[in-house]
Amino acid sequence: MHICRIDRDFDRWDELLALIKASFGYMDGIIDPPSSATWLTRLSLEEKVRSEICTIALDRDRLTGCVFCRLEPFHSLYIGKLAVLPEAQGKGIGRRLMEALEAMALDLGCQSLRLETRIELAANHATFGRWGFIQTAEKSHPGYDRTTFIEMVKKLGPQASKAAEPTEAR
Repeated sequence: MHICRIDRDFDRWDELLALIKASFGYMDGIIDPPSSATWLTRLSLEEKVRSEICTIALDRDRLTGCVFCRLEPFHSLYIGKLAVLPEAQGKGIGRRLMEALEAMALDLGCQSLRLETRIELAANHATFGRWGFIQTAEKSHPGYDRTTFIEMVKKLGPQASKAAEPTEAR
């Protein structure tokens, strides 16, 4: 397994898009509102990579996982679109991708990792909890009067021993 950041020479957009759609496909009909992965196209994915960092997992030459991130204010790295091919899930690929982001975050001087996960996806909440994330907020998408997602944070470095502080809901 090889974990690396994609660079300007990356040309496997269709494969990356298929990976994300396959990984997020099970959510159709489960989460509301639908995942933004539903509307991704090759072009929008290329644009996403211009404003975010994308790290991929390769098994030999097969693209098996990816994760996107971006720097946020207050020394945090936001994690989004963690995707692992359904047939490759449960083999530690997601954990390896997150470990790579944690190392990157520490190199960048970040004090925490932050992510959002849909309220309906309890198994994801549990997985992120095992990886050291704690729930810090319940939030809603615009137009919804109920909680649609939770925020989870993992403190890094010397801050890791302190509990994450809750943030205000939207």
